[in-house]
Amino acid sequence: MKSIKINLQNIAAFGVAGNFTGHLEQAGEARDFANVKTEEANAPKALFPTYIPLKSPKTQITPQFLSTFPFDSKTILYPAGEEKLQIEPECAIICQLEWKDNRVVDLKPFAFGASNDCSIRKDGAKKISQKKNWGKCSKGLSDNLLPIDSFTGDGILGNYRIASFLLRPKAENAATFDIFDYGEDSPVSGYSYIYAKLIDWLINKLNNQKDEGPAENINAYLAEAGYPEQVMISVGATRYTDFGETNFLQTGDLSAVVVYDQKLYSHQQIANLLTGGKIESAENVSALVQKVTCAE
Repeated sequence: MKSIKINLQNIAAFGVAGNFTGHLEQAGEARDFANVKTEEANAPKALFPTYIPLKSPKTQITPQFLSTFPFDSKTILYPAGEEKLQIEPECAIICQLEWKDNRVVDLKPFAFGASNDCSIRKDGAKKISQKKNWGKCSKGLSDNLLPIDSFTGDGILGNYRIASFLLRPKAENAATFDIFDYGEDSPVSGYSYIYAKLIDWLINKLNNQKDEGPAENINAYLAEAGYPEQVMISVGATRYTDFGETNFLQTGDLSAVVVYDQKLYSHQQIANLLTGGKIESAENVSALVQKVTCAE
């Protein structure tokens, strides 16, 4: 399957909070959304920005830090002074936006891939984005993005699963790694909101989300970005395994998120490809492997 090429630096990037049942509770963030009202109990809580490609450095509304490009497909820079850094394993979709009268009227997904919406676990952050973009190399998107044929249950994404792993250097030999399941291996179809329901929710949030509680006025940010033609949406983090919930990233670790075709691979085969260094050349797989490095 031919990889889709994009210029991510020109694309506004967002994440969906609370789109996998149980993740917010595991991450210790459910209390942040205690006062957020949703139409359905299992509905996502908010759409949060991770990167806004501003047209001008002088903005009235968009926080300046959101204009720093945070994505890298090989490296996570561990932020100085922080202690609790976790992989957020997700499937991301790249979408074409249709605008009318400064409002989004349609959202058309055309590519998907593995995303690490890496997060700092800390108290006191008023907005979700403050725990997401701490500078360059703070997030990840696979270089191997796959084409979406139809964003429905009958389309290609219906065959795909999200797996994630932490590879930690062995004490006796730093060139070899122990591998641990970090997030629960989950089907893309397991998101609370996916396909048409997700698209309707996203259009509403892109147009109408207010600056209240942990949420932000997304439409105002997009206006200051000149109404971009495309967006990247990390659809939501899977639930953690017991290991992933209680173990945080360390320098020297490898973080791996893999979106793979379950008709072609088992979970164990994906793990074997990872440890054998062959995952990024595997067919019908979108893999993101990042080394955790100390920021200078």
